[in-house]
Amino acid sequence: MSALNVDQIGETLPGRFSISLIMQQSPSDNPWLNSRWEAIGIVSAGEDRAGENPAAVELMQEREGVRLYLHRGFTLRLHADECESYYHNLLSPSPCAYVVASLDDSGTPQPMLVSLSFDEAHAYLEGDENIYTVPLPPEIYQWTEAFVLAHYLPEKRTKRQRQDWSKPAEGEAE
Repeated sequence: MSALNVDQIGETLPGRFSISLIMQQSPSDNPWLNSRWEAIGIVSAGEDRAGENPAAVELMQEREGVRLYLHRGFTLRLHADECESYYHNLLSPSPCAYVVASLDDSGTPQPMLVSLSFDEAHAYLEGDENIYTVPLPPEIYQWTEAFVLAHYLPEKRTKRQRQDWSKPAEGEAE
């Protein structure tokens, strides 16, 4: 097995990753809500599923009032200008993907985007969209890690020098 040079990583990485999203609907304990929704996972969809309609939803399983739905056709894309956000996501105790969804008239979330950038998810959150987090599968973690290694170098933080206020500044008279 030959070692891969970091400079070559960016050339061998795919630009996107096709995924499917698994959402769970369960009975709610809240008297004002009929159902509780959560995103419970993402899975690699493979190249044959790339570009499918994200609005296509398939009921995977129903057991004791809990339903699992598969949302196909999502694509994760990484952008070099978001690398700092990806970097901090990967270093967090539980790296995750952010699912951005809007609610339809019946209160059912309609996922519209899956992102690995906290900054992007936070911008949607401020716009009143619902955000769900799901743990990153190992293959997506490794893909993101390789992308960050190829496109980002964390800046070393330095302390700024404090100004000595007891002495006059340069060019000032005493």
